[in-house]
Parts: sequence; C-alpha cells; structure tokens
Amino acid sequence: MAKVVAVNSSDRKGIPKRPVEKGYFEVGHGLKGDAHAGDWHRQVSLLGKESYAKVEAMGLKDLEVGIFAENITTEGITLYELPIGTRLQIGETVIEVTQIGKECHQACAIRKTTGDCVMPREGIFAIVITPGWVKAGDSITILS
Repeated sequence: MAKVVAVNSSDRKGIPKRPVEKGYFEVGHGLKGDAHAGDWHRQVSLLGKESYAKVEAMGLKDLEVGIFAENITTEGITLYELPIGTRLQIGETVIEVTQIGKECHQACAIRKTTGDCVMPREGIFAIVITPGWVKAGDSITILS
C-alpha cells in the first residue's frame, strides 16, 4: 500500500524542509505556508523513501525526511514512473502530476548537505485539484 511518510514545509526556497504534523493543500497554490507554493505548475513536490534508499546506498546514512526539499515523502509507489496527468488521492486532497524531475541547482544547500540530490532525477511535481489536509500515514491512491 502506498502511503505518506511525512509532510514537509520550509519558509525559504533552496533549503531542506522540516516535517509538520499535517499540511493543508490549497487549489491554485499548494501547501499552505510553504515557500514553493504558488500559482504555477510545481505547487507540490513529492519524493519516495525508495529514492532515499538509493542515496543511502551510496554511503549517506540516516537522511531525514524533507532533506531533498519535498513537500510529501512517500512510500510504496514509484513516483517517477507515473505519467504526466496522473491524478493521486492523498489524504483529503487530489493532485495531478505536472512534471517529473527538474533542473538541479548545483550550489543549493541540499546538494552541499547530502553530496547528491535525487530530486532532479526522481522527484515529481503536481498541482492541487481538490483541497484538503494530508498527514503522515495517509494512503495514496492512483485515480487515473
């Protein structure tokens, strides 16, 4: 079963995010209070624990969720294999995948901290279709 491991937020771009108890995802905006939220195609970012495991296998251990600046850390779903346009029910919200991976900022704090950033290769981005709350433990369902 695919599920949410953590919801993460930060007040600045380019830095790791910190876990929050739960997050409210707004249509046309993303995670309320997060620096990356806004009216654009990358309102919400997601990265799987499976991607964390790949980086840990390279020698980096005990990586905390949010270190790669993702809003939602997942488990049990291969995010980067989802086609653009896929809709996911996560907690109360529905999101739609708009982008797989991204351009890497070579000098970002994340790369300096971890030595590698898996987000540009395996992270996904989405817009909010249905607003609602998301928290750790919520299930993730592929809708289309």
